[in-house]
Amino acid sequence: MSILESIKSVRNSFRADIDSFPTDPREIESLRTKYFGRKGSLAKLYSTLAELPVSEKPTAGQHINSLKNELQGEFDSKASQSKSDEKGKEELFDLSLPGIPFKCGSVHPLQQTLDEIKSIFKSVGFKATYGPEIEDDYHNFEALNIPKHHPARDMQDTFFVTDNMVLRTHTSNVQIHLMENREPPLRYIVPGRVYRNEAVSYKSYCLFHQIEGLYVDKHVSMADLKGIIDYFVKRFFGENTKMRFRPSYFPFTEPSAEVDIWDKKRGKWMEILGCGMVDPNVFDNVGYDSSVWHGYAFGMGIERMTMLKYGIDDIRLFYQNDVRFLEQF
Repeated sequence: MSILESIKSVRNSFRADIDSFPTDPREIESLRTKYFGRKGSLAKLYSTLAELPVSEKPTAGQHINSLKNELQGEFDSKASQSKSDEKGKEELFDLSLPGIPFKCGSVHPLQQTLDEIKSIFKSVGFKATYGPEIEDDYHNFEALNIPKHHPARDMQDTFFVTDNMVLRTHTSNVQIHLMENREPPLRYIVPGRVYRNEAVSYKSYCLFHQIEGLYVDKHVSMADLKGIIDYFVKRFFGENTKMRFRPSYFPFTEPSAEVDIWDKKRGKWMEILGCGMVDPNVFDNVGYDSSVWHGYAFGMGIERMTMLKYGIDDIRLFYQNDVRFLEQF
């Protein structure tokens, strides 16, 4: 191919490329390098001069220089026009216009309830602590006065990880860890997830949230327990809330009680929590002298408290992530 044909080929290729001149700065730079770079098309044309006879070099050099000036002028014009177009687009954008509103998330209703309960108990000296959700049989059952084959185990359908490890069925396991690692007196609440192998329905779920309370000191009595529960109920549900204690049974408390509040909307008593005085056997299991130390414990379900407070009738709503439900909170 002669030098003139090579020049014509570069010109035609360049024209085809700038017909659809890019707007992206990186693409513009890539096009500039293709023709004007050290290894570009024009540089290759200059390199062919060395192969020409001496008599043809001056004329060929003039043609290449003329092509370079021609292409450079067209390229600069297109690049300048592209910048002007982009600037025009920016100027058309009115910064005073209102922005697109983004939906803001909110705190989940279960977390709102948990935060409120924690705040109430912290205001009277309780500290919050946490413990393992995968627990050994001893801390989840045996140390809480529920030995193997005890009928009370049937009250809690358990997820077994191994023969000796379970997904905890209550947050009461943490009170054992607390008493094993700390000397009395103790005043703690223990929030967390718990797991039960139960059929999912409007009133039960395979996981839910509990908050356990434990107070250990000298001369602690049932009157102290009733006082703290009364204080909590009136703070959480309102000063005029009617409540009652009913005798009940829990393996790790004796005596034990369940607490109900009067639900005006439903017109009946509704259970909210279980409680009782810590069984002396539990103190003996952790090495506390049960003749010196006494205590009470209580436990409540966060889902149940939320349902009662806000009139929710289906526990599954908490786990379906339905925005129509969640945005109400």
